[in-house]
Amino acid sequence: MPSLNEPLVSIIVPVYNVESYLSPCLESIQRQSWRNLEVLMVDDGSTDGSSAVCADMAVADPRFRLLRQENAGVSAARNAALTLAGGKYLQFVDGDDRIHPQATETLVHAAEAMGADLVLSHFYRVDGERQAVRGHIKGERLLTRQEFAREMVKAPANYYYGVLWNKLYRRSIVESRGLRFEREVAWGEDFLFNLEYIRSVRLVAAVPRPLYYYIKRPGSLVSTQATLRRTIEMKRTTFDYYKDLYQDLDLYDEQKAKVYRYLISTAVDGLTLPGEGVERRGRSAAGRRAGQEG
Repeated sequence: MPSLNEPLVSIIVPVYNVESYLSPCLESIQRQSWRNLEVLMVDDGSTDGSSAVCADMAVADPRFRLLRQENAGVSAARNAALTLAGGKYLQFVDGDDRIHPQATETLVHAAEAMGADLVLSHFYRVDGERQAVRGHIKGERLLTRQEFAREMVKAPANYYYGVLWNKLYRRSIVESRGLRFEREVAWGEDFLFNLEYIRSVRLVAAVPRPLYYYIKRPGSLVSTQATLRRTIEMKRTTFDYYKDLYQDLDLYDEQKAKVYRYLISTAVDGLTLPGEGVERRGRSAAGRRAGQEG
């Protein structure tokens, strides 16, 4: 049973046609050393057995709750969960990945001990039998948002900064700013959410410990001209948000050259892991790395 002094954490899991990956994902959440959880599983109109897997977990563990919606995309799924979330903190997990048994505990302890509004960690990139640690900020550090922005500008296209799943958020900030995911954005919605959230944080804690297992898996290629045109438009929108953040933090003049490197970093196809090409995928895994991959 959770201790009375353990703040509730809402873990949001968007699900779309990931039946063969889903049980290990949900079981990794169930095994968390931090017990005071609510897990909001949102089935985005899956056509495989994903919904049944979620339903079984909801029966087995009352902390898990299944929401179903017609297929509307990963942003709509996450927004549906945000509307119902009641935790002090928010954590996001993709339905085909896994988290370390102490992931939530480590992130929450960092937030509570250091008074951080955002906590981010290193992660494992898993490709078959191969596993590598990825991250960017070295060592355990507590940064102001200006200091964090100075780190991010060094590698803005790195998953470490762009994705949701290696981070912990304060729900009070999300709600006070009315933050939600843009349903019409086909590329970069994770990063847009992060850029907006950063505007309201006071302190950011960086944890060098890898806590998330990002599972690389094959997917479909989307390469129509209409999709390409839309993706370019979204990248321009993302850059506008990115540039505005540095202007608002009075860092734009100081970091202007590095800010514009973001356009080069994403010119080929999206946010990437250091030294890698971009993986293009279909909509499975609830949009799979929305904002990082197609």
